Amino acid sequence: MTTATPTRAPGRVPDRSRAAVDWRLRFAFLSLVWGFSFLLIKVGTQAYAPFQVTFGRLLFGTLVLAAAMAVRRERLPRGARTWAHLTVAAFLLNALPFSLFAYAELTIPSTLAGICNATSPLWGMTLSLVALSEDRPTRLRVAGLGLGFLGVLTVLGAWQGFHGLDATGTAMALLASLSYPVGWIYVRRTLAGTTASHLSLTGAQLLLATAQLAVVTPLFTTMPSGFPVLPLLAVVALGALGTGVAMLLQYGLVSEVGPTTAQMVTYFIPVIATAAGVALLGESLAWSTPVGAAIVLAGAALTQARPRTRATLTHRPRRRHT
Repeated sequence: MTTATPTRAPGRVPDRSRAAVDWRLRFAFLSLVWGFSFLLIKVGTQAYAPFQVTFGRLLFGTLVLAAAMAVRRERLPRGARTWAHLTVAAFLLNALPFSLFAYAELTIPSTLAGICNATSPLWGMTLSLVALSEDRPTRLRVAGLGLGFLGVLTVLGAWQGFHGLDATGTAMALLASLSYPVGWIYVRRTLAGTTASHLSLTGAQLLLATAQLAVVTPLFTTMPSGFPVLPLLAVVALGALGTGVAMLLQYGLVSEVGPTTAQMVTYFIPVIATAAGVALLGESLAWSTPVGAAIVLAGAALTQARPRTRATLTHRPRRRHT
């Protein structure tokens, strides 16, 4: 499931030390973990309220990052301004989208939720054209944007009048996917110059999101009458693996192979989420779902295409005239 990390401060050199496990294996594991997150949400909400699932997810994810910080002797960031911005980031990147996906899956299949998550790059490009002056539109990216939203309409079966589709649940899932790029842009504008490490910043971010859900959950839910084992294990796995371990893997991938390659995990998540939902939960799959998902992913890929820079075009070897 898509998550964002604060932009690295200028001048900080990425850690490119050789990892024990090849990055391709870690990439594949991260794709599986985030792809299965939607199935785990569905299983968790079968016994617990959505806010409870989200709180458990954040709690166990925070514990994993806290353990990693202790091992690496990292400290939480300092400064009231940094903590204020992290509070907003925690809401936009964790508390809000995680809760929306949990509520959405009460009424929509996990397969649809996973595909809605894949629209984040489309929302991100749309917002960045407005909010980030350095992101310039190109014909290719605009075409990708239009193609991506055509894919969304295909998934939703627009030609059938969205028949049999729960509008509220689908809207929640799409709003959750929109929340991620809003949070990314906010972080990029406010925390780009922060000198604290990625692990420290995200540990604090998850801690704040957990605190937010700790306040909200008792107000809107009641204590469960029982704790069924399978849904409980799903919530633990969702937090420890799908949030905590996944974030650690993401940092390593970004540091080793760069953000562009690491971001490719987004295109595998809906494929895995769909396969898991159909194979393990018995969810139905109309032809429009995989076709629309493929169109969404193609459009999202085009929106991430970067134009050739002027330097690339002009700095070519010149033929020597004799």
